[in-house]
Amino acid sequence: MTRAFVVAALLAACARAAIPDAMLRAMPVPPPISAPEGQRTTPNGTAVPSLDTVYIFNQLIDHTNPGLGTFEQRYWMDWEYYKPGGPVILMTPGEVNAQNYTGHLTNDTINGLIAQQQNGATIVIEHRFFGLSNPYPDLSSQSLAVLTIQQAIDDLVYFAQQANLPMPGGDNIKPDTTPWILIGGSYSGALTAWTMRLILVSQPSIFYAGYSSSGVVEAITDYWAYFKPIQEYMPQNCSADVQSVISYLDGLYAANDTEKLQDLKSMFGLGGLSHIDDFASALQLNLFDWQELAPYTGPGAMFFQFCDALEVKNGQIAGPGGWGLENAIQAWGGFWNSTYYQFVCDDLDAETCLGTYNTSQSFWTNTTVDNANRSWFWMACNQLGFYQDGPPVGQPAIVSRIITPEYFERLCVNGFPQKFNSPPQPAVTQVNEKYQGWGVEVDRLFFANGQRDPWREATVSSDFIYKASTDTQPIYVGDGFHCSDLITESGLVDASIAKVQSVALWYMKTWLAGWTPKS
Repeated sequence: MTRAFVVAALLAACARAAIPDAMLRAMPVPPPISAPEGQRTTPNGTAVPSLDTVYIFNQLIDHTNPGLGTFEQRYWMDWEYYKPGGPVILMTPGEVNAQNYTGHLTNDTINGLIAQQQNGATIVIEHRFFGLSNPYPDLSSQSLAVLTIQQAIDDLVYFAQQANLPMPGGDNIKPDTTPWILIGGSYSGALTAWTMRLILVSQPSIFYAGYSSSGVVEAITDYWAYFKPIQEYMPQNCSADVQSVISYLDGLYAANDTEKLQDLKSMFGLGGLSHIDDFASALQLNLFDWQELAPYTGPGAMFFQFCDALEVKNGQIAGPGGWGLENAIQAWGGFWNSTYYQFVCDDLDAETCLGTYNTSQSFWTNTTVDNANRSWFWMACNQLGFYQDGPPVGQPAIVSRIITPEYFERLCVNGFPQKFNSPPQPAVTQVNEKYQGWGVEVDRLFFANGQRDPWREATVSSDFIYKASTDTQPIYVGDGFHCSDLITESGLVDASIAKVQSVALWYMKTWLAGWTPKS
């Protein structure tokens, strides 16, 4: 099939939103791909609907209280390759409006490759409280009370059990008659593992196999390690110069040298920012651009523009140690003034764009639906954390240690004052105990991760643990970025990712050969 990549990924949109979304600039989401519109035909000539056709499932508002009724949950489906006996491949893209993910129905992704190989059908379902799949008409704290990991897990299970699919014979394609495969990337990759683990005892026949790409299975409050793979794999001259500027900033802050701190902010065109922690947070934006990279990304990507601005001087490229502090400040500040401020803030002043202390801003008060930032914000504050902050002493620092979990916890009060009277600590310990975190063990669950993924340290391929790959729970790592293995094109340009995809297809074929209908 032809492919239409979404040019502006959600992560880039978040960075350019010109709002104080400091904790939301690099959400753990898989890359969006939109499928071509228009009616199509199966290999045998049967017409199938356009991939942008929206279907509705009546999902329970609260699985612990079914009497509250249902809400309309959107999903998209393709059965181009389906033959009776083939699997259903179910994916939620997670914390995002799912309408730009219809390409994940096609063989431009691992979902479609599995469907093509196994004569299966593909489904993309929208996560509750994202896009237009909302149990309640707003995103107030009261409404968001039913936005939890467990409710999201129960949604997937209930859909598999109850949905009458729009394809021919779709009212009889349930997990007892058809193998269902659950797929996810990033947070939804973790949701895949958590779902399969939680139903292992009570409902093991719901999802026969799973595929978790960059699955962030370990909830972590102080997630400084987000920047660890970036520091390891970014150009080392660029890393060296960024570290020198960050060290200088942190030194000025420790010395309470307010005059030089103001001078430094002004070098970046951010002299109007009232609080130094917001300035330190703004500098993280250049590093967050790393998450937009893919194996097929060209040299014009914003992250590479940033490093080129720092390391190319008078036609010469700096050595591994960079050009040094003075040039780094001038070059990084110059990049903000010439290019990046406009990219991030457009025509807003610095405090309106990047400040986080004015709680009357609409970013904090707007409860309109289809606001992925707010819904994810709720999940981070309550359960997941993933606060991307400065590293402990002794670790290389490409982001400032001024940024701590407390910085983000203050923002939770900004966004949800009805819920939080004081800065909350997310319930990561309870999450990891319930869903097993790095220790998750599930048969027929394939883990795929990338060495260059900034979310790597929250996956089962983290440097902080050792988890063996087995034939029942394989773990394969390519040289890719975030969720690179989900995208077919990644394997066309990177042999290590091609191997991950090939092995995954082999495991799916092998596992499905052993599936039998429930008697």
